[in-house]
Amino acid sequence: MSANSNVPPPLDRFSQPDPGGHFGSYGGVFVPETLMTALKELGEAYDVARKDPAFINELRLHLKEFAGRPTQLYFAERLTQHAGGAKIYLKREDLLHTGAHKINNALAQALLAKRMGKKRIIAETGAGQHGVATAAACAKFGLECVVYMGAHDMERQALNVFRMRLMGAEVRGVEAGQKTLKEAINEAMRDWVTNVRATHYILGTAYGAHPYPMMVRDFHRVIGQEAKEQILAREGRLPDELIACVGGGSNAIGLFFEFLEDLGVKMTGVEAGGHGIKRGEHAARFAGGRLGVLQGCKTFLLQDADGQIELTHSVSAGLDYAAVGPEHAFYRDRGRIQFAYATDDEVLETFQLCSRLEGIIPALESTHALVEGLKRAKSLSKDKVIIVNLSGRGDKDVQQVQAMLAKK
Repeated sequence: MSANSNVPPPLDRFSQPDPGGHFGSYGGVFVPETLMTALKELGEAYDVARKDPAFINELRLHLKEFAGRPTQLYFAERLTQHAGGAKIYLKREDLLHTGAHKINNALAQALLAKRMGKKRIIAETGAGQHGVATAAACAKFGLECVVYMGAHDMERQALNVFRMRLMGAEVRGVEAGQKTLKEAINEAMRDWVTNVRATHYILGTAYGAHPYPMMVRDFHRVIGQEAKEQILAREGRLPDELIACVGGGSNAIGLFFEFLEDLGVKMTGVEAGGHGIKRGEHAARFAGGRLGVLQGCKTFLLQDADGQIELTHSVSAGLDYAAVGPEHAFYRDRGRIQFAYATDDEVLETFQLCSRLEGIIPALESTHALVEGLKRAKSLSKDKVIIVNLSGRGDKDVQQVQAMLAKK
């Protein structure tokens, strides 16, 4: 949504997906027949809303007055000095209400749900930030809210569980499988199939069946739109590189999308390297995955030769997922977005470094991007410019990190 217009800017020649929800060979709709009507209804409602100045202006108002947009583009002077190379700027999505970029999408989908006459909202969450954002949006608009969360994630993100419940959401723990994000999505989808008429599913990332990857991307485009305007004002030119963490990939595609045609701007998504690229020890889909279908979408997955989903691991609950958003896979194939990964040990070290040098405690998810940002800055000359998307703050992670550092 452009800051200067009541109508969203037209999508450029990179416009994706096609009418069937495909980003090249990725994406699509792979859901039970029960959900086909709901997805069709959602797609049609979004197509009307995204062209409606009244919807756009109401969303902008909430993003400004409730969420706190625009967020700052912050020059990380001491991290830059530490790296000794390129300038490092942080896009401060961590300063948004509820603590992460997730509120952009949660507010927008809650507004869309109201427009569709839905009274009940369900959501999944891993690190808890999407769940908190959804709970906040539902409290604001008076909607019933149920959030599914893996039992393991509830333990390591106990603060966010309390925050959701404090705002009136019902948090349902999921005991199946690894008790993490994949299982939470499974339960949310089962709920949606059962209660489809009165319920809207606010999916939290740029993943799943069409229209979700496109819709969630569009609701986060504001990140890149602001960043482009801000860096031009600060540096008088575009950055040399953009870096963001990638689980499903909503914060990353939100930052990247506005720069896709600026071919001099390199883009790097950073996945969860966990304990290293060994089966069951990481969540780096492009480092160890293959093409498959999971939870409504065709994309890169961590799966074995028989198509069974492999175990995943990450120090960050929000990146601990076996699949990646289809648009990321599409642009990786085209060579437009490249991918790296950061290990748990690198993340813990950089989490402390950023806190100590900048007085900013980053989310463990966002710290993956910082790891790569520091590596890139060290390898580049001082006249280069990097923007790292600081997608969330680390208040939710401090007790977990404290416990892990004590064991070390």
